[in-house]
Amino acid sequence: MPRAALVLDVVAMALVAVTALALRFGFGWFASALDVGRPIGLVTPLILLGWVAIIAALGGYRERLFGAGIEEYKIVLNASLLAAGLTAVASYLTNFELSRGFYLLTFILGPVVLVLQRALLRRALHRARRAGTACHDVIIAGAPANVDEISRVLSRESWLGYRVHGAIVPASYAAVETASGVPVLGTTDDAIEVLTEANADIVFVAGGALDGPDQMRELVYDLEHRQIQVIVAPSVTDVARERIRVRPVGGLPLVHIDPPRHTLAARRAKRVFDVAVTSAILLLAAPTMLAIATWVKLHDRGPVFFRQTRTGRHGEEFSCLKFRTMVTDAEARLARLQAEQGFEGGLFKMKDDPRITSPGKLLRRLSLDELPQLLNVLRGDMSLVGPRPPLPSEVATYDRLTQRRLKVRPGLTGLWQVSGRSDLTWEESVRLDLYYVDNWSMLQDLTILSRTAGAVLASRGAY
Repeated sequence: MPRAALVLDVVAMALVAVTALALRFGFGWFASALDVGRPIGLVTPLILLGWVAIIAALGGYRERLFGAGIEEYKIVLNASLLAAGLTAVASYLTNFELSRGFYLLTFILGPVVLVLQRALLRRALHRARRAGTACHDVIIAGAPANVDEISRVLSRESWLGYRVHGAIVPASYAAVETASGVPVLGTTDDAIEVLTEANADIVFVAGGALDGPDQMRELVYDLEHRQIQVIVAPSVTDVARERIRVRPVGGLPLVHIDPPRHTLAARRAKRVFDVAVTSAILLLAAPTMLAIATWVKLHDRGPVFFRQTRTGRHGEEFSCLKFRTMVTDAEARLARLQAEQGFEGGLFKMKDDPRITSPGKLLRRLSLDELPQLLNVLRGDMSLVGPRPPLPSEVATYDRLTQRRLKVRPGLTGLWQVSGRSDLTWEESVRLDLYYVDNWSMLQDLTILSRTAGAVLASRGAY
């Protein structure tokens, strides 16, 4: 991956430089290379080589950098700023008359193109990892419960590229596999032999694996010449990177976790953003909403809107609006359908629901039935982004942890929608909602809104 990134960076920079030269001097600048082109043609390769060297010096081609996090993009942007500054200083000190147009075009287009191609490279890497290639062979060392928790996360987030081959557990645990089915390859007493025989790339050290810091240090020493990376996995999941800080104190790496951010999600800035964006959307969508309302009404002469009581922030109930997509006696048929499907609780959804009308099928597939909820957002019942608005009957079954979904306003869209919508299990939906509540940020809201368009157009999980 570092080699691919290096080659793509060089190609991207070269294309940017050629584009900047062409825009500055015209597309016939090659013909006049002996005149205007020669000085700039000699300096341009030096600028690009220096740019690449700065990215490398800042660690932009380290293996661990690729695949996740924003550090990769930060390094590219910082290196671009540093390259721009050094180029300007060098031109001044050497009295070289560098074209201002070429300089501005190169260092404005360059960082954008570099970040874009890195994002595309990451997307290709994620696709390859989900297909089972470009993966690391992982052994998890720890207590069985901790092994299962880490294994579940790595299996769920397959784009990370960690393929679990087995577990190393304390000697007191006598079983051939953990509760979730991870094969037990050995005990922590013979960890080195197990890791060597399994030809593992990485060992995840979880809680319960080692007796103390001395044993951990010995493990690192024993593995230093075996090309096996050691990753310590604390017993913390579903916490955003922005809430975690690692601060070594006296040789002890302390993991600081900031408090959950649900209070930030209730502040005025988010509300102002909701009102401004929702008002603009309503103005643009008014003709479409009028056409939909007419279609629903003419289909069976029933009500245009479907009003349903939902639970909002702090457990306050409100009337949630939708365009009606089901027959008028849909609620009366619900109990029979639940019995036929063996429904046991949570959110009831079924494919090919016989209660859905012909207009309703299209409206649901494109999520157009939810447009009236923009009025709920304006009234303050909902937000543009947030957890799915639950029914009071669902809330009555919530445990203490799931109750945290009600810390913020429910959303017109959310992580649950861009991650699969109705294809998600109840547990997955709750996990995503809790992650949103605890790790809210305005940047995350903007990301979810941008991903919503793709999820809607692809009709993923919509029925």
